[in-house]
Amino acid sequence: MKVQFCGAIRKVTGSCYFIETSTVNLVVDCGLHQGGRMSEDSNMENFPFDPSSVSAVFLTHAHLDHTGRVPKLVRDGFFVLFYATAPTARLAQLIMEDSVHILKSEAQRHKHDPIFTEEDVIRTQSMFEEIEYHQKIVIDDNVTVEFFDAGHILGSSIIRIEADGRSIIFSGDLGNPPVPLLKATETISEADYVVMESTYGARVHEDKDNRKLLLQSAIYETVMMKGVLMIPAFALERTQELLYELNEMVNNKDIPSVPIFLDSPLAIKATKIFKDFDSQFNQEAMEHLDTDANLFDFPGLKITLTTEESIAINEHPSPKIIIAGSGMAHGGRILHHIKRYISFFTNQYLIVGFQVKGSLGRKILDGDKTITVHGEEFKVKAKVSAIGGYSAHADQPKLVAWVSCFDKKKLKKVFVTHGEESQSLEFAQHLRRHLDLEAVVPEVNQIVELD
Repeated sequence: MKVQFCGAIRKVTGSCYFIETSTVNLVVDCGLHQGGRMSEDSNMENFPFDPSSVSAVFLTHAHLDHTGRVPKLVRDGFFVLFYATAPTARLAQLIMEDSVHILKSEAQRHKHDPIFTEEDVIRTQSMFEEIEYHQKIVIDDNVTVEFFDAGHILGSSIIRIEADGRSIIFSGDLGNPPVPLLKATETISEADYVVMESTYGARVHEDKDNRKLLLQSAIYETVMMKGVLMIPAFALERTQELLYELNEMVNNKDIPSVPIFLDSPLAIKATKIFKDFDSQFNQEAMEHLDTDANLFDFPGLKITLTTEESIAINEHPSPKIIIAGSGMAHGGRILHHIKRYISFFTNQYLIVGFQVKGSLGRKILDGDKTITVHGEEFKVKAKVSAIGGYSAHADQPKLVAWVSCFDKKKLKKVFVTHGEESQSLEFAQHLRRHLDLEAVVPEVNQIVELD
């Protein structure tokens, strides 16, 4: 068995792994590269393998950096099945429908063809096979695949492939438990090889108990300043967690009365899918459902689905809270709010998720005093803050705890991926020094034979 590391190597986006067995070729994830023009160019490149030679594709979860080039794979010749949990399949199809329009606009702006079209998305949607956790997928007499709960977002998975007498685990993105909605990340005891993420491979999140207090503090501060609290939120999971906790705060009167706008069509549609799969929530959320049938709605929440409703937010007096996509300010409605509100010291820009290098969100987080949005320059005078506890990714201690569950006598090597180079290198070093594991950070498109 051979593995080619085709994406998310020494960076966070573009996850993609090509696995060649003695009988079939497989792919795990097919994500979009994100973070500036160089990433856009990477998305247009041909895959380093022949898509028509692939017998099956397995998707760990629906985030764009893991599924964003799925329609391109179909466009370039893949014609079999995408295997994913039911929530991942539904959410991924929603993400694809949303992203095709954004990618088309980017292509027009930079004068090149889009990497895929609406027709490619429609073809792709008919090729999904929905599977359950722990369901044994038999590809042939030589290859079996099994999904485990990663606890990262709804439907997210860890994937184990057994072929040619060896086993390899792909962690996908590992969750940051405990979280309001999801079950804890599953652990696995045996594997020959592990490919694991390292988004926060050298960092430690603040205590979970503090995140609600920090959010409450940001809301109180915004109300006192009569300002605007902008929260760029990822449409999948982060938005639903925020709504869940805001629902609790409002019902318990833990925050002052203030209008809260959910200004993300994608997040609004995704929340409806979350409601369809509430049976997969954790025990605490299920108990809350017994007393509150709608965990994502509360007095003061205003849903702005249409463009006209979004524009009308501007006319609503401050203080107010605006939750809008996209989470890294790559695009979406948050850009319009940044343009309107980022240059006033009474306002606040609150980051609740990872910001990839090159993104506008990362520039704001890093303290850039002047930013460019839609070709215009704006001074950053609003307060910029971040709450790491809302991250959906495990930090270093949780990553270490997860990989520590494997039988070290059997585990031959850990491949550290899906992290900025400094995070991946430091995490691999930590595993070598403290767990005595053979841990390496592969190079882009490196092919490794698993002996």
